[in-house]
Amino acid sequence: MAFNFTMPPRSVIGEGAFDSSISFIKKMGSKALIVTGKIITRTGLTGEIQKKLSDAGIESAVFNDLPGEPDDKMIMSAVDAYRNESCDFIIGLGGGTPLDTAKAVAAMSVLKGELIDYAGKEMSGNFPPLVLIPTTAGTGSEATKFFVYTDTKTDAKLLMKGDALLPELAIVDFNYTMSAPRGITVATGMDALTHAVEAFTSKKANPLTDFYCLDAIERIFKMLPLAAFDGANREARESLAVAAYEAGVAINNSSVTIVHGMSRPIGALFHVPHGISNAMLITECLKFALDGASDRFARIARRIGSASETDDNDVASRKFISALESLTKVLEIPTLREYGINLSKFESVESKMAKDALASGSPSNTRKEVTENDVLRIYKALREM
Repeated sequence: MAFNFTMPPRSVIGEGAFDSSISFIKKMGSKALIVTGKIITRTGLTGEIQKKLSDAGIESAVFNDLPGEPDDKMIMSAVDAYRNESCDFIIGLGGGTPLDTAKAVAAMSVLKGELIDYAGKEMSGNFPPLVLIPTTAGTGSEATKFFVYTDTKTDAKLLMKGDALLPELAIVDFNYTMSAPRGITVATGMDALTHAVEAFTSKKANPLTDFYCLDAIERIFKMLPLAAFDGANREARESLAVAAYEAGVAINNSSVTIVHGMSRPIGALFHVPHGISNAMLITECLKFALDGASDRFARIARRIGSASETDDNDVASRKFISALESLTKVLEIPTLREYGINLSKFESVESKMAKDALASGSPSNTRKEVTENDVLRIYKALREM
């Protein structure tokens, strides 16, 4: 069966990637809106990027009013800034929030109405050029045609999509991730791992996504603990930056499954960072999904060295779950209780979360039927840990 494969038209990856990209950026416009965060601004990186743009004859303005994960109000404020500053292209600089916000700004600077009007639809149009520069190794947003935002009227976390949301240029330099603290390193690294495992075990997986997924998974299992406990480890940081990009390319083409479907409602209602909610869920969700794709989970186990070629698929797939449990323990992933979530409140909204999870469409990519009762059982298991 034929498959479609999309990725950014151009990606520049490695040390000094921004400097190598100036000739491409100069073709995009004369004034950029840099969508970033206050922390990135305080580090001086935003100013450094602005100076390099200025030296190339490109003006810039900064929007960094991003107090949390993207919501509709935040996005439309950034759209106002884009218009008021008379910008003609957008640079997203930072983690998932700035990169997703930059995509949303590009779309809503052209499209009419509200974001919610485009839920479940393909976002398309002549959007302004988009450059995405990650400062974390996790979301892979620099390589995808998706963004996630919270609709403040419904408290629903919505996945928006469209080929026109792909950046014209992705710039990946691991040096920009070196200052990420341990908590962010773990959260974003687990997000990337979730992307890669889900994309590999998705119904929509194909030979190209398989290649990207397995390399990303191997890198993350090996390098994430090293980067988490020694942020100055350049080899680990470089490898994780590549893995996050690979995993982003993979979900762009084979999508995510049950973990992301169940994770988004937790993020929307309890404001848990996306990578952490994925990490809280991943083991229980994949235990559920195991018998629907034991051959695929077995291939992962053999790739990371937790199973041998002589192990049958059932044994090997269970060894992958054991390796995953060990990784989450090493990285000290919190339970809902340890994170401080009110468990009574969590229980009271489980039905809404289950419906929202299924409505997102992601669980349907799992190689096993996922019912509302299945989702409720997993939420309950999470609550009782």
